[in-house]
Amino acid sequence: MTPVYEQVADQLRESILSGQLPAGSALPPERELSERYGVGRTTVREALRALQATGLAVATGPTSPLRVVAPEGLTTAPLRDTLVHLLRLGRLPLDDLIGLRVALEGAGAAEAATRTPRPDLTAARDQLAFMRAAGTDLAAFEVADVRFHLELVRASGNEALSIVMLAVRDTVSAALLAHLEALDDPARTLRQLIAEHEAILAAVIAGDGEAARRLSGEHLTRFYTTPGR
Repeated sequence: MTPVYEQVADQLRESILSGQLPAGSALPPERELSERYGVGRTTVREALRALQATGLAVATGPTSPLRVVAPEGLTTAPLRDTLVHLLRLGRLPLDDLIGLRVALEGAGAAEAATRTPRPDLTAARDQLAFMRAAGTDLAAFEVADVRFHLELVRASGNEALSIVMLAVRDTVSAALLAHLEALDDPARTLRQLIAEHEAILAAVIAGDGEAARRLSGEHLTRFYTTPGR
């Protein structure tokens, strides 16, 4: 049976998602919620903590009421942390992560290429420059690499893809850095990776969605499946 506090939290969550409690509005005080749902104030406090844990409500001060978070303020932390933990525990197979990235980033690159009006790709170009400047600094290269793909997904204008990309970013970073550190010849591989990123971006700039999708997928699968690369 679902705990009472979760039932209260679900009802509050529905009020928020339906717009009955709009972004920025203060949640009712504990006493009012206690009377409304016919539960004790301890149960109400547990329900409010559950809302905070999901990022739907936030406290603006020690004595201030909880306020509803605007959609852009919602956190992807719970999913992000879960994925990172599963990867470290060996419960998230690398092949599954690669498959997710191929689907996610390929779709993002394709949509960025065909989007109207044309997206601003300055941020993606900047990350390419950072990759070149990183030399053989693997940590710096990894940061720019992940951000490059994140910026391409953002350029697609697809909010759903962007949210999922943000959620998986730390998992992607951990797997990428581990693979980079295992390379036989980092300098050669990093040069090749930069060339592949350049080709993906060129396809997006040219408006060739299919090429952008294909190059993105090939780039990811080749990197993770080529021994010693």
